[in-house]
Amino acid sequence: MEKDTERKQDRRELLAGALRYVTFGLLAAVGGSVFVKRRRLVREGKCVNRGLCGDCEIFQECGLEQALSVRKALAGADNGRRQ
Repeated sequence: MEKDTERKQDRRELLAGALRYVTFGLLAAVGGSVFVKRRRLVREGKCVNRGLCGDCEIFQECGLEQALSVRKALAGADNGRRQ
């Protein structure tokens, strides 16, 4: 009886392993490109959250006019007065 560590890979295992690593590589490439695109949009001053400021990750640091307006409105609502 052969041990698993000494057993040779058959063609099916080789192809399955290759497919697994190719899939992982593609997922990593897509994730990286999404990350790079998001960083580029932020650097160019474009909204990365389709104008939805409430759930945006960079809302507090955002300098876009819409985010500034939302922050101003929220500050006014916290003080109990409208500006």
